[in-house]
Amino acid sequence: MGDPQAPFATVLAVLDRHGLIAADGRLRDDVQLVSMGDHFDWGHVSERRKATDDGSTLLAWLSAHPPDQVVLLAGNHDLARVCELSPFADDAAFETAWALAMAAYRGGKPDAEASRAFLARYPHVPDAECLARDFSCYAADQQRLVTELVRTRRFRLAHAHEGLLLVHAGVTEDDFALIGEVPRDAQAAAASLNGFFDQRVSGWTGGPLDLTPLHHPGSAERGVARGVLFHRPAVPSGDPQFLGPPRRRFDPRGLPEAFPQAIGHIRDKKCRELLGAWADDAAPSDGPLRAMCIDGETVRYARGTPAGARLYFLDAGMNHVLPASYELFDLETRSVFQPRSNVAISGT
Repeated sequence: MGDPQAPFATVLAVLDRHGLIAADGRLRDDVQLVSMGDHFDWGHVSERRKATDDGSTLLAWLSAHPPDQVVLLAGNHDLARVCELSPFADDAAFETAWALAMAAYRGGKPDAEASRAFLARYPHVPDAECLARDFSCYAADQQRLVTELVRTRRFRLAHAHEGLLLVHAGVTEDDFALIGEVPRDAQAAAASLNGFFDQRVSGWTGGPLDLTPLHHPGSAERGVARGVLFHRPAVPSGDPQFLGPPRRRFDPRGLPEAFPQAIGHIRDKKCRELLGAWADDAAPSDGPLRAMCIDGETVRYARGTPAGARLYFLDAGMNHVLPASYELFDLETRSVFQPRSNVAISGT
């Protein structure tokens, strides 16, 4: 399931439309679900309170299922609760910061003086926009829940399924080299990423969770976040966002050739903006799954899930389409999951 940044009712409607919800309102016993990360922060500012509450409700519902039934991948919005947002121990402190961020951000037209004053008070975030828009639906109970799921190893950086690596935003050979050798297969890749994660969590005694060098949270000193939880594939250029690792943009030809990956984090419109001529000429559209095929120096991005794809894109904009139009990914067939009702379901 691509990034579930949507009302809780929408997420349930998507799953139910695919025949995955039992009569008791939980997932059917014969279903395994992998959630690709980013369970918080969606919608217009007018929906902020609902989005805040629904994010907590969704993650609690998912994590109430057994670990072997629901695999939770950590996204940048999830880990922001214990990284950039970790100093906000209560809702009142965050609401004060959010109001100041809104005054400085001004809907994309920042006030320079107000922005400087904001960062002087909150240097643990990169800018006012981060709180005003990106992580606006924060609550202290989310931080407590994410902390529990991280410490109990429910949140994972990666999951491997029959030769396919599932990660939030994609991991290049250069990224793997930061923590060891480039893995030979998807299972080894997941073990490497999760082993790094567990090691950092075991030494975490408070404050922001340190995941460098794989992930650098944003701050006033470092700027916006970079790394494997945030970066996106793009046609390489001289843009400083390609500098690294860690990066904010990566050349997809730098992905390991030994195994394909499936990611969330990026919708179709943004893909087409960043990939330029590497994308086909279809109009941007939420709902369908997409994929990237790489043959030497040739890169092609389009809708669909062709055999042999190097990268599958599962974030189909859940909050921007009707549940009936939102596609799920079948791990068994590596294709669009076909809704079912009265047969055993697996690998979704």
